[in-house]
Amino acid sequence: MIYDVLNILKTETKEYLMLDGDNNISEDSVVIENIANADATTESKTQNKVCISLYNINEEQTLKNAPRHERVNGEMVYKSNPAYLNLYVMISANRTSYEKSLKNISSVVEFLQDKPVFTNSNTSEVIAGVDEFKFKVDLYSLQPEQLSYTWGVLGGKVLPSALYKVSVIKLQKQAIKAAAPLITGIQETAFNITKNL
Repeated sequence: MIYDVLNILKTETKEYLMLDGDNNISEDSVVIENIANADATTESKTQNKVCISLYNINEEQTLKNAPRHERVNGEMVYKSNPAYLNLYVMISANRTSYEKSLKNISSVVEFLQDKPVFTNSNTSEVIAGVDEFKFKVDLYSLQPEQLSYTWGVLGGKVLPSALYKVSVIKLQKQAIKAAAPLITGIQETAFNITKNL
């Protein structure tokens, strides 16, 4: 599911940038790639691209205690607990010129401000095995020292970029752990207790 979310972001961002003729974007100009691999001295998968990189994952604690069961066809079905995740995604413009990079990252920010919620009904992509999905994309601002640390971790080369928090992704294994009939009533049983004197 994490890859699927990043792929939706890639496809939708690429389509938006291609519509904006000022960006000089081709079919392979937006990629899911580790921006830490960006190196100006070698030809890499990140050269002259807009890169989408997963920076961090954390669990949404407020949804951790969701029920593990649901009613299906008159039975109570028990499944493993879902993991609700927030993804921190770095979108970087590593174009041949700084000017192109600035134009690209500006367009990305405009696009994600205009379309902050992605669902199965407003995107062209589908996620295999998932009928409905919804995730929200918010710009996540870093302080200058945090930004410096982030780029230090990513290899030190600072590029025009924006960090986004993608929330909430639900990951759950679909295997059913157990099934049991529903409780439909309470049966009373009377016990006759006699005291031996």
